[in-house]
Amino acid sequence: MMARVTGHGGRGKAPVEHRPRIRAMRMTDVAHVHAIDSAVSAIPWPRHMLHAELGKSGTIDIVCVIGNEVVGFVLASRYADVWHVLNVGVRPDHWRRGIGRLLMAEAITRGDTVANLGYTLEVRVSNTPAIALYRTFGFIDRGVRPGYYSDNNEDALIMWRGGDPDDVGDGR
Repeated sequence: MMARVTGHGGRGKAPVEHRPRIRAMRMTDVAHVHAIDSAVSAIPWPRHMLHAELGKSGTIDIVCVIGNEVVGFVLASRYADVWHVLNVGVRPDHWRRGIGRLLMAEAITRGDTVANLGYTLEVRVSNTPAIALYRTFGFIDRGVRPGYYSDNNEDALIMWRGGDPDDVGDGR
């Protein structure tokens, strides 16, 4: 016996998918990404900077979408032989649901398709959930940037995954 399909009966709009999907960021996503960044960051990026990064050569700009809603994003750029993770954000009502983990996994998967020395990022020393997440991906502490964040002069932890930061730009 076949199961009977109910709902839209095959006409009209398809049902909305509620599983998280990762895809390339689109120009139409910038307002949503900006809203997320404004909600989670003391120093959100201006929209024009988000637009400038979008689709540039040597960038990873991805979003996580649930249904039709953007719930998270990652921006990374390739500098010399290193991927620099520039910004990661997840909507607060979606924290602790694995969205950040999905986004970081996809960013690393995409970055690994291009030969590279490794990955680097800065994170507030007080952002223990993010630090813990990055460590699960093999990022290690490599130093501190004192007073890096201008809103409160907080230090940034410098983290690396793969490669040696002393090798960057020496032609190896």
